[in-house]
Amino acid sequence: MNQNTFKRAGLRRVLPWVLPSGAAALLLAGCASMSAGPSDEQVAQVMKDSFSARGPAKLDRLDQSPLQKACSLPVGTELSKPVRESLERAAIATVKYPADGKFLGSWEEGERIAQNGRGLQFSDTTNAPNGANCYACHQLQPKELSFGNIGPSLYQYGKLRGTGDAVLKYTWAKIYNAHAFNACSQMPRYGDAAILTPQQMQHVMALLLDPASPVNQ
Repeated sequence: MNQNTFKRAGLRRVLPWVLPSGAAALLLAGCASMSAGPSDEQVAQVMKDSFSARGPAKLDRLDQSPLQKACSLPVGTELSKPVRESLERAAIATVKYPADGKFLGSWEEGERIAQNGRGLQFSDTTNAPNGANCYACHQLQPKELSFGNIGPSLYQYGKLRGTGDAVLKYTWAKIYNAHAFNACSQMPRYGDAAILTPQQMQHVMALLLDPASPVNQ
């Protein structure tokens, strides 16, 4: 069979002629399997086989929550409105407001926490305080030249919004569990996942809302 015959016949028609029937069937079955892709269970097993627990990094972080599974959507697709609203209601229900009723701590401490990107990594110690790494996604004070833009700018956050009760509660809830306002938010769940302590959250709140904070200058 010459090359022109291959071109005219096409791969699907040529395979039975040039391969033993069993080999052709296996090849076609393999192609079909590749097009279908691995199952969720197979992907999860490969992930677990590829990592080992070390320090604060445990394998349980590979297990997806119902919210993470719901938000693991193909590119270009969105959650349905009922599912999104259900996930957001569940997230807001996790929020615990300050037991002492105080929302603001020290903005100086808040700035140090915002600059700190350490914590919960395999190379960290289990008893070291975690940072919030806020500058990885947000602009805060204008003197900081290195910041990300995944999230909106927070410069003059408190100056623009004030420090009323509604703003305090919204900001706290947003830091505590951002999924309450955007089901598939990329923002870490600082309170719900115990990344920051309540006191650390109070300091970050002060960085955002204290009139003396450089964020509001």
